[in-house]
Amino acid sequence: MSNLQDTFDHMTARIGQANTPSEWFTLDQARVDQFGAATLDDQWIHCDPDRARDGPFGQTIAHGQLTLSIMELLPLPADAVRFDDLDTIDLIINYGFNKVRFPSPVPVGARIRAHTVLQSVEIKGDMIEAVTEKTVEIENHNKPACVAIAIARYVVK
Repeated sequence: MSNLQDTFDHMTARIGQANTPSEWFTLDQARVDQFGAATLDDQWIHCDPDRARDGPFGQTIAHGQLTLSIMELLPLPADAVRFDDLDTIDLIINYGFNKVRFPSPVPVGARIRAHTVLQSVEIKGDMIEAVTEKTVEIENHNKPACVAIAIARYVVK
C-alpha cells in the first residue's frame, strides 16, 4: 500500500475525534504591538493601552487576525496526536478557511488555547486535504475568541 493511502487511512480513523487542547498561551501587549506593526493595523483599541482604558473593553484587545494566525501554532502537549509527526508527511500547506467567526475579543494579557476536531479528509491528487474545526478559547471566558473551519493540504512523501 502507498504512503498516501496509509496516511489517508490513519487520518480517516481520527475523523470526529477532538484533539488534546494546546497549552495555554498568553497574548501580551508586545506581541499585539508587533502584529499591528507588521500588518499596518495599529488602531488604538489594540495598541494604545492608555486610550483603550476608556474604550468599550476597558483595555486593549488582540487583533482577531492575530488570534486566527497563531491558533495553528499554539504549542501542543506531548500526548497530542499530530499529523505533522507522521514520518510520511513532507509538508503541510494552509489552504484557507471555509468559515471564521470571532465571538469574543481577547483582552491583552489573557491566556488562550486551541481545540481541534478533524471533520473530513479527502485525497486530492498526490495530497490529502483535511478539514478541521478549530476553536480558540479564552481562559475564564464563556465565549470562544475564534471558531474557524480550516483546510490544510498534506503533501505525502
